[in-house]
Amino acid sequence: MEQTRLVPWVLCLCLSLRVCCLQTYDLNDKGGLGRVFDGIGGLSGGGATSRLLVNYAEPYRNQILDFLFKPNFGASLHILKVEIGGDAQTTDGTEPSHMHYENDENYFRGYEWWLMKEAKRRNPNITLIGLPWAFPAWVGHGKNWPYDFPDITATYVVNWILGAKQYHDLDINYIGIWNERNYDINYIKVLRNTLDKVGLTGVGIIAADGDWSIANSMISDSSLNDSIEVIGAHYPGTTTVANALKTHKKLWSSEDYSTFNDEVGGGCWARILNRNYVNGNMTATISWNLVASYYEELPFGREGLMTAKEPWSGNYVVASPIWITAHTTQFTQPGWSYLQTVGHLEGGGSYVALTDGKGNLTVIIETMTHDHSICIRPPLPPFNVTSQNATFQLNGSFASITKLQVWRSQFNFKTKKPSFFVDLGPLKLVDGAFTLSLGVDEVYTLSTITTAKKGVYPDPPPSAGFPKAYKDNFNIRNPPFSEAPHFADQTGVFEYYINLTDPGPHTFTLRQVVTSRPVTWAADADQTISVIGDYKWRNLTVMCDVFMESVDTGGVFIAARVNKGGESVRSANGVFFWVFADGTYKVTNDLAGQTVLAEGLSGTRAYGWNTLTLTVNGQLASGQLNGFPLWKNAVVLNPQSGWAAIGTKSFELAQFDNFAVVVD
Repeated sequence: MEQTRLVPWVLCLCLSLRVCCLQTYDLNDKGGLGRVFDGIGGLSGGGATSRLLVNYAEPYRNQILDFLFKPNFGASLHILKVEIGGDAQTTDGTEPSHMHYENDENYFRGYEWWLMKEAKRRNPNITLIGLPWAFPAWVGHGKNWPYDFPDITATYVVNWILGAKQYHDLDINYIGIWNERNYDINYIKVLRNTLDKVGLTGVGIIAADGDWSIANSMISDSSLNDSIEVIGAHYPGTTTVANALKTHKKLWSSEDYSTFNDEVGGGCWARILNRNYVNGNMTATISWNLVASYYEELPFGREGLMTAKEPWSGNYVVASPIWITAHTTQFTQPGWSYLQTVGHLEGGGSYVALTDGKGNLTVIIETMTHDHSICIRPPLPPFNVTSQNATFQLNGSFASITKLQVWRSQFNFKTKKPSFFVDLGPLKLVDGAFTLSLGVDEVYTLSTITTAKKGVYPDPPPSAGFPKAYKDNFNIRNPPFSEAPHFADQTGVFEYYINLTDPGPHTFTLRQVVTSRPVTWAADADQTISVIGDYKWRNLTVMCDVFMESVDTGGVFIAARVNKGGESVRSANGVFFWVFADGTYKVTNDLAGQTVLAEGLSGTRAYGWNTLTLTVNGQLASGQLNGFPLWKNAVVLNPQSGWAAIGTKSFELAQFDNFAVVVD
């Protein structure tokens, strides 16, 4: 957009090459206000990015949630966006659907319901958004496309919204359109009509939750325009397009950041939170992802606002993006308005100002340099930032303000001693003005709001590797979540299962329940697989009882040294010990089963329990069936390390019990 910034006069000459001339910037509401602020948020899902969070013991899990959602404590997020699970790999794992099959509804699968309730418990005003990244196979009727039968797809999505209210008392505020790669105009209209028919007129549609291109169609199609409340773009690079502005709709960066959460990641977040509005009129920014609670070696490892990937140790890390978020969220709320007088600083950087219209004012300033604020995408054009002095003059209804609370973050890349979200106390204004000496790579908030706090808890336990001896018999009658602790489904869905036909030692099992490949955009595998453990595991023994439910065609495996997951799972290597319902076995060096290390007869059949044991030591692997050697001394040159895993030959029903790992 046209930059709205008043730079009325130069008050001094440059004092040195390092400090830029003193400039004055007007903060004024005389000419009216800018767009209404909709909030800052985080995204759980797309896919399975909060997977390990649910397995944290208390008090650590509550502490993590407080840093994310508790007002005036940490990130204090205004928005939570979650994946509507579709039984499919959607980046780092799979989340279960509320409808595996057309005649199946269950609104207690997965952990997003729990997460939304925890967020709502801390902040009753939080905005909730749902978005399907994928769909169960039945929605696509045999095609990898969900829109040939828009009524079915719309009903599937609306059922999730209704279930959220009926079973969890959660009001969903917005629903997104699948996904950043595809959308269908007719489906958007059908979805709007379906929402309205069941009384969900207040649920807004975000479209296309990808890029700005849908604005072209909205301008020429009034019914489409009427169906959409928000145009959502992913990784917009802080800019929008003319046609999006012409629609007069809310513009959001509905997925952004996606950057390693070190200090450069914090700098990325600081830059885009301001400039998404300054450059692009975007009134909400949502981070992918909320919290890095997935194995770091999966794609896009540690790209959350904070890190919580060790439930077995209790360790978590409150990373810099949490405190950068606080610079905005603890001093504003959705419903505030931006001033029209926002813009870029003369020496580089940006500033925004917001008001609640009741006399409160918040100003956020960032001076992030190019190399210290690079996001993973899109490419960042070069720009320069220098130290500078800046005076801000308050006019209009703000002229009578006499002091502002000041909070500062300094990245200090040279000294490597950053300080984040430091309360500098009140600053007295002189004739309605204040002057700051701004260094590079800094963030300031100046506000009339006095309730902000930097939340603190005792240090969590130290980081530790996954236990070297681990076992799980899945014997939980009423599990709090459908997933077993620490298992990260990569394709397929492995759920707790009560086998009422077998009231013996295998009454409680883990069952793979997806029987057809879902509708998905990711490069998932033809086989189902769930990984667990430590990516550095080298020499280990994996043991598991297995039960095939597909006669003749069925197959299951246990594995070690699995070296890939997420969107790369199709090309995973490792040591895979398979048994099949036709009475054979196979040992392969890859999930696809193309590189065979050993094979032969096993005598295994469907509907009978068998115990598989896989031992990998150095370059040799051996396997046992029901305690007896079946094969030995298969040569394994690569990979050198990786996770343990369980899985099936195809999308088929199968059960697993008494899983155990012992690492040498």
